[in-house]
Order: sequence, then C-alpha cells, then structure tokens
Amino acid sequence: MRRERLLLVAESGVDVRLVEGLAERFGLSVLARRIGGGVEVSRRPSVEVPTTVGPASRAAFALAVGREVWRKRREVDCVVVQGYAAAALAANVTGRLAGLPVLMLVCSPAERYYLCRRGQADPSKPFRRRELLALGALARLNALLGRHYVVLSRHLAEVVRGHGTRAAVSIVPVYGVDTEIFSPTREPRRKLKERLGLPTAGALLFFSSRVAPEKDAATLLAAFRALLERGHDLWLLHRSGGFREFLAEAGRFGVAERVVATDASHPHGGLADDYRASDLCVQASREEGLGFSPLEALACGTPVVAAEVGGLRETIVDGRTGWTYPAGDAAALARAVEGALADPAEAARRAAAGRELVRARYERRAVFEHLTEVVSARLRPAKGEASEEHGRLAASG
Repeated sequence: MRRERLLLVAESGVDVRLVEGLAERFGLSVLARRIGGGVEVSRRPSVEVPTTVGPASRAAFALAVGREVWRKRREVDCVVVQGYAAAALAANVTGRLAGLPVLMLVCSPAERYYLCRRGQADPSKPFRRRELLALGALARLNALLGRHYVVLSRHLAEVVRGHGTRAAVSIVPVYGVDTEIFSPTREPRRKLKERLGLPTAGALLFFSSRVAPEKDAATLLAAFRALLERGHDLWLLHRSGGFREFLAEAGRFGVAERVVATDASHPHGGLADDYRASDLCVQASREEGLGFSPLEALACGTPVVAAEVGGLRETIVDGRTGWTYPAGDAAALARAVEGALADPAEAARRAAAGRELVRARYERRAVFEHLTEVVSARLRPAKGEASEEHGRLAASG
C-alpha cells in the first residue's frame, strides 16, 4: 500500500522527534526556514528525510512556501504547516487553490509568547507593538482560511478558537514522550551523578528550557539565589543551545558558580539520564503551549515544580502530579522548591502519579497513531465519510 505523502513546513525550527515520528508513518519531505545562528531541525534525523532550507526572512519564506506547495501539489497528499503566521497563510491560500489539504500544527501561542517580551531587558528580542498587531492579523486570517488545526493541548485549542475559527481542531500532543527511553532507573541517583560528572553533594535542579522571554529564566535564577542565601545546598543544571547566555544571566544573579550548563543533550541519548540524575525538574514559563520537559521528567520518575500557566495546568496539578506556583513569582517558586525537596516520599508519590498520566495520555506511539488518523481523515474522498470525521474531530477537540 502506498504511504501518504506529507510536506512538513517548519517556520521556527522543528524537533527531530517530530520529523522522525512523521517519517515512520508518511512519505515525508521538509521545507524549513533558515534559522540564523541556530538549526532548522534540532538534531540530524536517524532516517533520511528530503529537506529543503528556505530563506531566513519570514516574508521571503512565506513566498517560498507558496511556490513549493504549488510545485508539489501532485507530489504530496497533505501539507502540515507550523503555527498560524505568514508561512501558514501562504500554505492555506495555495492549498485551497491546489485542492490540497493543509493542517496547521500549533505548538505554541505566538501572540502570548510575543507578549512575554514586554518589560524584558533582552535587546535581541525587543517588543514592538506593530509586530504584535501583525501576529494577531495573521492569526485571524488563518482562522478564516484554514480548515484544520492540530494543537498540543486544550489550552492551545482555546487560543486558536479565540481567533474566530470555525475549522476543526484536533488535540494531538505530538511528538509525545517515548516512555521506554524516558523511564525510571534502579541506579542510585548519587552513582548516576558520579557517572555523568555532576555534583553529588546537595540537591540538583534541572532546567532544560531554551533561553527566551516566555521561559522566564530570570524568575528561576532569582528563586535559586534566594534558596542559596537561605543556606540550601543546591546546584542548577541547564542544557540548551543558549547555555552560554544562561550562564551569563546566572553571573548577573551571582550564582554562576552553582550552575552546570552545557549544550542540549540528545533526546534519544543523555537527556533521560539528566532527568534521572536530578532531584527536581523546574519549568518556570510565563506562557506555555504544553511543556514536554515536565512530562519527560515525570516519565523518568523525577518530581516537577512548574508555573501554573497555559498547557502546564493540564499536566502539573498541585498536590497530585507536582508543585505549582504563580508565573513570575520568584518567592513562591522558592517555597515550592523547598516543599518538594523537604518531603522525598511525597515527591516520589506525585512523580509516580505523573508517570501514569504520561503513559495514559502522552505516550509517543499512541500520539503518532492519533495524528495518522487525523491526517488520513482529511484525505478521504467520500464526502459523507469526510463530513462525519470532521464532526467527530471537532467534537473531540
């Protein structure tokens, strides 16, 4: 049987796990915007995937998307485009002209992420009101033209519906969590730290988010400094492509000597050990579409403290699967960390409940099977079938 052919359009970089998961189930090709100073795909895929890198300019990339979708209108069966900005608009317009189904894959709330720039001191990410207005206009245009969204969480479903769309909205938390890779270990945490070359004295906090205004490293570092000043023996582990920037920020808070920071670990390799070696995972976001780091931590049996915001509210529930605090409140974050570290038995209980949640709702294989069903439903030629599936998916969202 011929595999359905998919074109993935990535405007803002894409995780290798999404690429590999799609490549397992579809004849996949990728069109990615060039990321200056970054990478288009987070890691080299383990399988060969035809990949074209387009212009770095978002406007020029949108034009390239329109041309590529039109050129491949008879070579692919479906287009999956990242987000609901300029590239999505080009894909939706061209897809309609070509009679080609287009799914918008929404992993983050673009306008809300952008709002997090307001009041930040980072000159590389300035806040400009006209850019925020442009994001809102693009969101509404895509809401009018688009026919199907795939979103990671109920939170993101509410975001896209808030744009005024009448399109179907399917909640599929791609790329999920591979619970065989991300799983607890019987190796004692101290020995694991020794093996990884991490500090063995004191508690180790893990923060794996990229450095960006919406990830709020400043609140985490302020809380970390307060905990050190109270006499807690703590270390902070950070892995990301922006680790040098994070170290510089830690220096401004006067805590750099207690920070271990390196480039991101491979998601199929060392990342799971990083979680297992850590006493606590912290997700300090001011806004979040879903948040995979807490899910991966829980799958490894590591307790989580997370901001009570966005999609994190669907997974990290205070008293059940972790500890939460109001976003941006460094004092509350410090208290939550203290509470989690003070009661190891309760931390283990909440982490175990979190792992069951991950296995039930976010397991990688089930997530990609659901996505395959969603894509296939868009390709059914029989109108009755398509209409029935459209209604079912809209209701499930």
